Amino acid sequence: MKTDALALQAERRILSLRKQRVILDYDLATLYRVETRALKQAVRRNLDRFPEDFMFELTGEETAALVSQNVIPGLGKLGGASPMAFTEQGVAMLSSVLRSPRAVQVNIAIMRAFVRLREMLLSNADLARKLSELEAKYDSQFKVVFEAIRQLMAPPPSPPKPEIGFHVKEDAVPYRVKRQPALVPRHAS
Repeated sequence: MKTDALALQAERRILSLRKQRVILDYDLATLYRVETRALKQAVRRNLDRFPEDFMFELTGEETAALVSQNVIPGLGKLGGASPMAFTEQGVAMLSSVLRSPRAVQVNIAIMRAFVRLREMLLSNADLARKLSELEAKYDSQFKVVFEAIRQLMAPPPSPPKPEIGFHVKEDAVPYRVKRQPALVPRHAS
C-alpha cells in the first residue's frame, strides 16, 4: 500500500533530538512535496498551534552537528535559516495547516511510523525486563548466555566515519632540497 511505503520513508527520517523523537522541516517538506520555505511559512503563520513540545528551532550547535554528520545539507541549501524540528504532535498539527490530499496521506504515514517506532521500543524494553528477571533467577549459571543475548540486543555500532581532508599516499621518502652553494659575483677590479 502507498501509505506503508510512505511510513517507511518517514520512519527513516525520525531523529532523536533533545530527548524527543522528531522529524526536521527539510524532511517533512520532501515527504509533503512542498518547498521547505513554504512549509516554514505556513507554520509561522500559525505559531499559536505549535508550542515548544510540538515544534522547536534547532540551535546553531545542533544544526552544525547534524550538518557534520550528513543528516542534513548545509545551511546554504536550507536557505540559511535554522531547521525546525517537529514532534509527533507537531506533525499531527501540520495536518490542520497543510490541507492538500498529499499532506493527509503523509500525516497518516508519519503517525504510523511513530506508532511502529514506539511499539519497537516497548517490545525491546519488555524483552530487556524479562531478561533481567531470568538473569536474577538463574544468576551465574547462565551468565555467559545472558551476556551474549545482551550483545545481540544492542544496536549495531555506527560505521566508521571517513577522515576528512586531503591525504597523500606515497612511499615514505622525505623531501630534501640540496642546498646549492651561494654564488658570489666576481667584480672586475
